[in-house]
Amino acid sequence: MSSLWIKENQDFERPCIITCALSGVVANRAQCPGIPYTPEEYAAEAKRAYEAGAAAVHIHARTREGLPSYEVDDYRNIYDAVTAACPIVINFSTGAINITTEQKTAHIKAIKPAMGALNMGSMNYAKYNPKKKDFVFEFVFPNPFSEIVRIVQAMNEVGTKPEMECFDLGHVGNSYPLIDMGLLNPPFQYSLIMGVVGGIPPTTPNLVAMVRMLPPQSEWEIIGISLDQWRLLAAAVGLGGNVRVGLEDNFYVSKGNMAGSNGDLVEKAARMIRDQGREPATVEECRSRLKLVNR
Repeated sequence: MSSLWIKENQDFERPCIITCALSGVVANRAQCPGIPYTPEEYAAEAKRAYEAGAAAVHIHARTREGLPSYEVDDYRNIYDAVTAACPIVINFSTGAINITTEQKTAHIKAIKPAMGALNMGSMNYAKYNPKKKDFVFEFVFPNPFSEIVRIVQAMNEVGTKPEMECFDLGHVGNSYPLIDMGLLNPPFQYSLIMGVVGGIPPTTPNLVAMVRMLPPQSEWEIIGISLDQWRLLAAAVGLGGNVRVGLEDNFYVSKGNMAGSNGDLVEKAARMIRDQGREPATVEECRSRLKLVNR
């Protein structure tokens, strides 16, 4: 894919869609006090993100005690609380290990969110501590084509827009057969995730390489892990892309300065977007650009 594609097909002054990943599935309040557990806390965090400039929120459900949950009722309670608090677009995760495909899609089928995450390939997934010269954790994250197809079919059945989460160049390529099969419809929504050990390293040249691989009629956002997020966000804004921030991906507004809420991270992202001559997209602009069907 030629670099001319970027120049010819991106409007560098168009509004930038900010997504906020509110909590993730692994981190807890011992690591970051701002992470929400209860539906009421999710709603408050979503409203803070919305008021700071986010158009969408990405949600992993939790129990009221903060444990990861894949139960429809927990997702529904969070969905109802967030939609009552603000009109932000909702994107549900389907990423998990050691549960069935049916469990991964049950909340999508039951609640029909506007968007749903679609992990685009299997990979080693780890966190490494260079001081200890050891891995903090490591596991294999399986996402075979057979399951990817079943998940996207479940989304299509209820009108949920697949958000393709790509942790490496090959994951972008994995979307091509799905497009050829007619399972994905434009505009194609890609999330380019950089900085997970086992995935693509977080460099600007690597981001450009991923963007060059995207097919025409694609929307894309950068997801940078930890403090690499801000450098990659600046590059993505300059390339005409969209961005994701939030406590799932990064706790810090700057080195040593922990965010008190997701709103702090969105506020910085919005400021960086405006510094490059763009504006954060509204919810209505996000819905129109992505051709979202569900509320």
